[in-house]
Amino acid sequence: MSSLGEFDLIARYFKRPAKRSPLGVGDDCALLAPAAGMQLAVSCDMLVEGRHFLSTVDPARLGHKALAVNLSDLAACGAKPLAFTLALSLPVVDEAWLEALSRGMFALAEAHDCELVGGDTTRGPLNLCITVFGEVPSGAALLRSGAQPGDELWVSGTLGDARLALEVFRGTLALPAKLFEQARLRMEQPTPRVALGQALRDIATSAIDLSDGLVGDLGHILAASGVGATLDADAAAALIAAGADPANAAVLSPELRRACALAGGDDYELLFSAPPAASAAVFEAGRRSSTPVARIGRIEAAPGLRIVDAHGTAIVQRFTAFDHFRSP
Repeated sequence: MSSLGEFDLIARYFKRPAKRSPLGVGDDCALLAPAAGMQLAVSCDMLVEGRHFLSTVDPARLGHKALAVNLSDLAACGAKPLAFTLALSLPVVDEAWLEALSRGMFALAEAHDCELVGGDTTRGPLNLCITVFGEVPSGAALLRSGAQPGDELWVSGTLGDARLALEVFRGTLALPAKLFEQARLRMEQPTPRVALGQALRDIATSAIDLSDGLVGDLGHILAASGVGATLDADAAAALIAAGADPANAAVLSPELRRACALAGGDDYELLFSAPPAASAAVFEAGRRSSTPVARIGRIEAAPGLRIVDAHGTAIVQRFTAFDHFRSP
C-alpha cells in the first residue's frame, strides 16, 4: 500500500501552476472571472466503476474520458473551456494508476487550455466526478430549444462504435481483433467536439451532445423545441467508423448497425439543427474544426419522431435511449 496521504496525492498528481484562477488547487474555493460580455457555462458528469467503465480500462484513457464527457457538454453549448474541478473517490492509493490517470486527463486538458482548479479526494468505491467551466458570449450559447420546422438535422463524427465495443464486453457479439480495438478506442477515448461547437454558434439553431443514444438525445431537442422530426436511420448507421471497411459487412448486419447508431450511447458527438440555407456554412464549420459532419434528417412541425430507411420507408423497430435507472 502506498504511503501517500490525501494531500500528498493531490500535490503529486493533480497540482499545477494556476493560469486563470488566482488561487489554483489548494484553497477552499477556486476563483474564476469570465471575460467582459461572456457568460459562464457549467456542467458536471460522474463516471462510476462498473456503470460507466470497466475495471480493466487503461487509466490514461479513463482520465481522458472523464474530462472528455464534460468538455462535450461545453461543445454542445458552443462554449470555450476554461477550467475544471475533480472529485475523486479511490479504494486504495495506486501510484502507477494515478500517474497514468492524471497523464491522460492533463493531456486532454492542455489540448483545450482547460486547467484543474480544485476538487476533493476520499477513500471509497472508484468514482470520478468532474465539474467543468467554460465561457460563451452572452446570448450566443447553443441550446436544445431553438430547432425550427424545415431545419436539417446534422451529426458530427461517427456513431455506434462505443456500443459495438460494449456488446463485445458483454459477450453478445464477436468482432475481429482489429475491428474491436477500433471500436474500443471510441468507447474509452471519445473526442469532444469543442472547436465545432464554437464554430456553430452563429449557424446552428439547436444542439446537444450524444451521450445516451441518438434517438433519446434527439428527443430532448424535440421536446425542448416543441417540434418533430424525420430521421434517416441508414444515414446514421453509415457513420459507424468500424463499418467503413467493406470487409466488415458480414460482421455488421444492417440491423446491428441501426441499433448501435440510433440507440448506442457513449458517442459524445454533436447533434444539431440548422436551416437548409446554412448547409454550406455547416460544412465550412466542419472543415475549420477538422470534424466530419453529415445530414441525417429534418425538423418538422408535426410532433413525434419518424424513423425511415434510405428509401423513406418507415422503420417500425423501437429504439430506446439509455437510462441509468431503467437500462441494464
